[in-house]
Amino acid sequence: MIRTGHPSLDSIRIIAPKYAHALKGFDEPEELPRRTVKNPSREAARLYRREFEGRLSGIENRIGRQDEEHVVNEMIGNTARPAIDAAADLALIHKSFEQAANYLKSEQIRAQVLNRILAKLPESGKIVIVAHSLGSVIAADLLLRLPVGMEVSAMVTIGSPLANGKFSLNDLRESLSDPPNNLDWWVNFRNAWDPVATRRGLSSVFNWLLDHMINTGFNANKPGPHAATVYLSHDTVAETIGYALFGSRSKEVVLVASAMDVELDDVETKALLGIRYGHLIKNQLAADIRHRYLAALRAVQAQTVSDLRVRNAYLKRPMPAQISRLDFDSSTPKSLLPEPVLNHLGLTKEAAVELLTALAATNVIAPFEISTKDAEQRAMEEIAGEIGLMKKFGSDVLDASKLAQGILRDNPNLQWVKVGAVLAGAAALVVGTGGLALAAAPGLAGAAVVTSALASFGPGGMIGGLITAGALVGGGGILVGTGGGTIVTGLSGSETSAEEFEGVVSLKLAAEILRNCQDVENDPNVWHLLEGVETRVNRLHERLDEISDPKAPAVRELAKKLIIVKRALKYMRDNGLEPGGSMEMGAGKQPSERRGARFVLQLPRARQQ
Repeated sequence: MIRTGHPSLDSIRIIAPKYAHALKGFDEPEELPRRTVKNPSREAARLYRREFEGRLSGIENRIGRQDEEHVVNEMIGNTARPAIDAAADLALIHKSFEQAANYLKSEQIRAQVLNRILAKLPESGKIVIVAHSLGSVIAADLLLRLPVGMEVSAMVTIGSPLANGKFSLNDLRESLSDPPNNLDWWVNFRNAWDPVATRRGLSSVFNWLLDHMINTGFNANKPGPHAATVYLSHDTVAETIGYALFGSRSKEVVLVASAMDVELDDVETKALLGIRYGHLIKNQLAADIRHRYLAALRAVQAQTVSDLRVRNAYLKRPMPAQISRLDFDSSTPKSLLPEPVLNHLGLTKEAAVELLTALAATNVIAPFEISTKDAEQRAMEEIAGEIGLMKKFGSDVLDASKLAQGILRDNPNLQWVKVGAVLAGAAALVVGTGGLALAAAPGLAGAAVVTSALASFGPGGMIGGLITAGALVGGGGILVGTGGGTIVTGLSGSETSAEEFEGVVSLKLAAEILRNCQDVENDPNVWHLLEGVETRVNRLHERLDEISDPKAPAVRELAKKLIIVKRALKYMRDNGLEPGGSMEMGAGKQPSERRGARFVLQLPRARQQ
């Protein structure tokens, strides 16, 4: 803990009950201690579960997230897995686990152990439980039997066998189907080399806790990988226990004013706009929905700031103050959630077309999904005002987005949907085919491009969807001809579905509608791109249709794409949006009010729906 920046344990009261002798047998029969933690009402349980998840998400952000399969495969190798599994089977029959079997099989021994531990505990106060191996089984059993006045600030289990069916207590899984209301959070650490804990994480038993895989390596000259000392000397484990005992190493965020503050780059600007939009939506919601939306926004903002910090460290780039000030202690539900301030963005009207069209297409709290209805209209008007534009610009953004989707669909009356997540998937596929390079940090290539500009921002790619959408609009975000391919190739190919294809086309069409509506010069690259896509898709369709079965999936997908792109080009041609066409719409008109235009779809204003 000292190595990770925390104080020593000198000021902490350590309670380490001895109960090894109690596992060997019993003298006088004892009763199991009664359960003191009662099941709350359904509504109270829902509220507590939501708060618990918020705290756990904060802890997850602090310690980072590991792909367990990646850790196992990379660190110990697939060839070692059978040997580890065999070691786990042998561990269960080793005589050192005889005491564990006694605890699980004998209610008298179980009662004796629990009573001895409870006798050492105070009647009230906050405690942190650290439990190793069989101790983790006993700790889980103990949670519901602690004194009423005692609050468990954290439980950290290491080397736990509790996920193994041979270590299960008949009534424990059912009684802990939800987090008990005396527990703030629970993290379970598994060592990739530990034969006792390597099979499954505890979240397979209690789906509400956090599993985290670590790798200590294996050294024949040191204690085995199951040893408590091996776990506890790992930085991540020590840091987590240190945080549970002492809180953050930085008790408050200190803002340092500097005339040399770093300007936001493209990725940071989009992230800041996305978070600000989320706050503006939150401020418009009724109390019942607002509470849930705030919980989602806290998780997204914490993860976005964390990912930007990792990204900037990789680039050896300082964090701008506008991003740094958004950091907060997400593991504490009562900590204040800082709101972004859109200072000195310096966005032109042309740049705002791209960014706000992308913003409208994105669910900024993904992967959470909460219907916000009219709040988005007002929030978009406000964010347009904050970046120096008229509120009408914001309402036109949403109207143009809804109009574009209606133009491309068979049924124009379908509900408008956000396409940010679809665009993120499309961009990843196009990148994989060498067809698209996003506006990533300089000097990155290949998978690093996707990581920097798409995949690493927010849970499920929240800000990634926004970045992707913004990049697809144009303005330097697209590099055509990379890796021998083009965006035309990527969009036309089978790797991009018709749904993803429609998402890209609707976004680009919406931006053109908005430009026209706001008297901004149209981008001829949009027409040229769609025309190239039409040519490519038409050729692929004709080639496959002549030989393949009439209802072949690939043929049908290409036919859908062809219809979509033809509708977009027809609309642009009919309304003077092709290169050299005439713009007939003034800035004072809505997208549905163009003079002399032949509209495929006419939408009412969103606030009137």
